[in-house]
Amino acid sequence: MQQDKHPDYRPVVFRDRAAGYAFLTRSTATSDQVIEWDDGQTYPVVDVEISSESHPFYTGKARTVDSEGRIAQFERRYGGDAPGSGTGG
Repeated sequence: MQQDKHPDYRPVVFRDRAAGYAFLTRSTATSDQVIEWDDGQTYPVVDVEISSESHPFYTGKARTVDSEGRIAQFERRYGGDAPGSGTGG
């Protein structure tokens, strides 16, 4: 590996404020903010919008789709018997 060509790879805390969750990992991300971690050391902290704690795909708290509401909306918009639907003449 060539010296002085690669960014500094060091411990960084990523914090998801929406979920109240933070984790320590290694990264090249930089930040002006620091946080004192559980081990008593201070690390740079990067605030993120979404993490595995707050993302519906990872948490299993996905929104349910209201299919009945969508069907009713379709029927209101296009009528109960849409042309080309094969029902009626």
